[in-house]
Amino acid sequence: MKKIILLIVVFLAACFLAYKLLSDKPVHVEAPKDQALRISKNSPAFNNAFDSLLDQYFIMRDALVDADSLKADQAAYRLGNKADSLPTQLLKADSSIVLTARSLAAAMSGDAKGFSGETGLDGRRQSFNVLTDELYNLVRTVRYDENKIYHIRCPMAFKDSTEGFWLSQTTQIVNPYLGRKDPSMLVCGEVIDSFPGK
Repeated sequence: MKKIILLIVVFLAACFLAYKLLSDKPVHVEAPKDQALRISKNSPAFNNAFDSLLDQYFIMRDALVDADSLKADQAAYRLGNKADSLPTQLLKADSSIVLTARSLAAAMSGDAKGFSGETGLDGRRQSFNVLTDELYNLVRTVRYDENKIYHIRCPMAFKDSTEGFWLSQTTQIVNPYLGRKDPSMLVCGEVIDSFPGK
């Protein structure tokens, strides 16, 4: 019996000693490992050129929101020039993607340069819808991932209830087809797609 009591006392003393040693020991918390920087699928030179192209598109879109055809015409002309000089040869992609990107950029250039020849704001907005479709396909083709881009749809952009599309840097709906003339319609639209971005 004395042996059992002695074993229990020794066991309890060992547990107490182990607890004391562990609780006095400083706790080492491992710092989180640094995450690798996100690297674009495309070169910085290509991304800079593509960002400049997008900037002109966004200026044109905002001009249409404000019904400013002169500002929209100027942005469309610059957009055409940016599409002409887009360095598709810098794409990190196979030759079929490069050729598709060149074809889309050429189509955008032609449509952007013809934009100012459209009749009134309605004609310009129809042309903008075509440009948006080409730019949307170009963004997908080159796998643009530098900044977040949203693809937005308005189900009744035109008088014949045809839908219209535009690209945006935010999810906020500011409709370039219906503009500021009717504030309730300015927010008509829904985000239907997005591209990753940083």
